[in-house]
Amino acid sequence: MKNYFLKLLILAFVILLPLSACRSEKKAELEVIDKPETRTESLLHTVVQLSIYHENQDKTMADAIAYIKDMEALLSTNLEGSDVYKINHAAGKEAVKVRKETFEILEAAIGMSQNSQGKFDVTIGAVSNLWKIGDTDARVPAPEEISAALANIDYRKIKLNKAEQTVYIEEGMTLELGAISKGFIADGVKDVFEKHGVTRAIINLGGNVLVMGTSPKSPDGWTVGVQNPDAVRGETVGAVKVIDSSVVTSGIYERYIEGKDGTIYHHILDPKTGYPVENNISGVTVYTKTSLQGDELSTSIFLLGIEEGMKLVNKTAEVEAVFIDKDGGIHLSKGLKNRFELRNEDYRIVD
Repeated sequence: MKNYFLKLLILAFVILLPLSACRSEKKAELEVIDKPETRTESLLHTVVQLSIYHENQDKTMADAIAYIKDMEALLSTNLEGSDVYKINHAAGKEAVKVRKETFEILEAAIGMSQNSQGKFDVTIGAVSNLWKIGDTDARVPAPEEISAALANIDYRKIKLNKAEQTVYIEEGMTLELGAISKGFIADGVKDVFEKHGVTRAIINLGGNVLVMGTSPKSPDGWTVGVQNPDAVRGETVGAVKVIDSSVVTSGIYERYIEGKDGTIYHHILDPKTGYPVENNISGVTVYTKTSLQGDELSTSIFLLGIEEGMKLVNKTAEVEAVFIDKDGGIHLSKGLKNRFELRNEDYRIVD
């Protein structure tokens, strides 16, 4: 009997050793590499590129892409069966039970609308569905169409039931999450990466860039360019070094249509007028801790204009922004005055 228990003790020791070793390996940091493992996909109506600066990340990449596809199917306005599709088609009829992710993003959207005093409004779909800017059937709506649709834009009429996890909107209302869904998804991809132990990566969801850690080539951070609003995506006017930051860019160059009289109509609509916002901004880049907050602020401050938008940025903790006006002037928030690197002679920094 004594020998029997001794054998059991030895066996338990042998079994525990590899288990202990596995735990140690999980806690160990992944080795950083200079050239990233990269995956590029056409998703979210844009080009998605994920770059991880660690080796052997096939499973991480697969999980991240699967997450993006899942969220796209869940939050799409036009995909039949998505939560947003079901909410919009049940408008005025019944509350719709949704997944927790949908409920979370709508809670965030309502909070954003409150913070921006309605400048950002997730019910803008009543008007954006008339314009359809970015689609093949985009058009300039008649004034009477826009006037009628404005009555159905009011985020305060969204009814969320947290206990039941349901969403109800009134008849005629339409939710449109396009302005914040990429930010929400980018933050989710970061969560996927972190669960796999990834500490250095770049998440680029076509205008929503989220960097993790610092660049292996520079301890000062990643050099992220500021998009030139008068050129194709990828051409920059300058750059800023960032660490663990979201960088979100919005501009009138992204999506637009031309009216019969030659007037250019961009895609950033004012929920108060139903028309594209008219001010002197051609592009804005926002630096925040989360991509969701970056989406919120990039839209809100674009609608506020340079002066009021800059006031909001400068009084918001851990937020910076670059405004580019239509005359080639670059306006920097307080924290970027000594960090922004001008790289295009056609532009100038405005004090």
